[in-house]
Amino acid sequence: MQRSSIVLAALAVACAPAWAQTYPAKPIRLILPYPPGGGSDTIARPLAQGLTESLGQQAVVDNRGGASGTIGMEHAAKAPADGYTIVMALTAQLAVNPSLFKKLSYDPVKDFAPITLLAQGPYVLAVHPSVPVKNVSELIALARKRPNDLAYASSGNGSGGHLAAELLKSMTGIKMLHVPYKGGGPALVDLIAGQVQVLFTTWASGRGHIQSGRIRALAVSTAKRPKAIPNLPTVAESGVPGYDAGVWYAVLAPAGTPAAIIDRLNREIKTVLERPDYSKLLRDSAIDPVGSTPDELGAYISSEIAKWAKVVRDAGVHID
Repeated sequence: MQRSSIVLAALAVACAPAWAQTYPAKPIRLILPYPPGGGSDTIARPLAQGLTESLGQQAVVDNRGGASGTIGMEHAAKAPADGYTIVMALTAQLAVNPSLFKKLSYDPVKDFAPITLLAQGPYVLAVHPSVPVKNVSELIALARKRPNDLAYASSGNGSGGHLAAELLKSMTGIKMLHVPYKGGGPALVDLIAGQVQVLFTTWASGRGHIQSGRIRALAVSTAKRPKAIPNLPTVAESGVPGYDAGVWYAVLAPAGTPAAIIDRLNREIKTVLERPDYSKLLRDSAIDPVGSTPDELGAYISSEIAKWAKVVRDAGVHID
């Protein structure tokens, strides 16, 4: 019996490299838990094209939007763990939803195998030009002087911009009035019109209005300055040490996907990230490529879940 076990183990080891070399033998599906046409779609589709060219098999984006990304994530979690279904998820699906939803249909840690942290980008903390502040420290001082007098917009309850503002409030003790909108577009329109005074927006959405002077950018929400906008300080270096509320993008597979496939996908995605055309596409939106190891992504997800759980709890935000 012992000899048979040794022989079987040896055969498994010998066969594993040959099996891994046959992957992929058919098209790969990249689930995106957002509808077509959004900002994440413009990141996922070139990634899929790069993987198609790198792997020699077609990688196809499968948009599964709805319910803050839970529909797509549940679909990905239940897919076969064979390397032919992967998912690109954002901060919301992996770090915020576990606290935001009372009942979540997937577990971001148990149901998925991390592949790589793809990229990170900031929100831009912006104000209407009528607000008499030039930096974050002055905004904090004004909010302390006039509690709940300043209104900040967001694209909706539990959205990234909402929680970025709540984290700022939690770390500084300031009070501002939250005005949720149905999407980032209407929120930005009302900031430009002066109906609200503060907004955490994306660089892609706010850049033109910032450059024209219709809104004033104070800082970026990430821990480091993005390479595309090096002259804009971070919130952390502007009077709120430790502040970090960026948007990040990760690629994962269903739990149980073989390690050899995870490693292969990690290498191939890093190859795409190193392509000048793809890195330029990211940086044009102030998003910096990362390309972590699977273990690094797993640890990062766990730390982010803990961080945002406190913010969600303190803000009293939940979705039934």
